[in-house]
Amino acid sequence: MQRSHTARRLTREPIRPERVRRIGPDGFAFVPNRFLRDGLFAALGPAERELYFLLVLAGDRNGVSWYHYDSLCSLLQMELETYLRARNALIERDLIAYDGTRFQVLSLPERPSSDTTRELRTAEDFAEHDGATIRAMLRRSLPSGGNKPGDGSP
Repeated sequence: MQRSHTARRLTREPIRPERVRRIGPDGFAFVPNRFLRDGLFAALGPAERELYFLLVLAGDRNGVSWYHYDSLCSLLQMELETYLRARNALIERDLIAYDGTRFQVLSLPERPSSDTTRELRTAEDFAEHDGATIRAMLRRSLPSGGNKPGDGSP
């Protein structure tokens, strides 16, 4: 009699032992389980995760890669502005380093950096950190008030 799926004993043995990944001369990519356990995976947005994982895959033994932003944007099918936000967020979270030419995927911080999001209270806070306020300020600064025919602007 065959055992049911639920009756199988849980095991850590690989399903296909002949296909266990090995770190070899062709590359070195590794994401510690702490990345998930400590909430870093959940804390990152989709673009940040995509960029982080590509840099992990591209890095050498020291986590260093030399991909130009054009190549990264092309591989990820990502707009430049999205790439810049993702890159800067990864730097702020202390997950990567960037010197203008090279990236380095860093060892995970002891404690994940806290979310730097804070409540916006003052007009200055909104002028510096709120996209809608910044857009309105830019529109007001344009000679026509930023309105284009048919764009739905008041």
